[in-house]
Amino acid sequence: MQIGSIIAIYFVVWWLSFVAVLPMGTQSHHEAGTQVIPGNDPGAPINPRLLYKLGLATVVAAIATLLLFWGVSNDVLQHYWNR
Repeated sequence: MQIGSIIAIYFVVWWLSFVAVLPMGTQSHHEAGTQVIPGNDPGAPINPRLLYKLGLATVVAAIATLLLFWGVSNDVLQHYWNR
């Protein structure tokens, strides 16, 4: 597999994992019962922790891409699918 293909697959897997971890642990003003500042959306998260979620998505995507690459390049799995 070429490096460009691996980077493209990693980007797609990273984006999917980022979208999956984005709502984890967020709490809106409405859910927390705090007062909403005028002009803000009541459903906006209080503390989104984006750096943590970026890091988590990066780790999850790296592991998933490595597993995917291993599965594609593994001769045992190719033999199973070619039956």
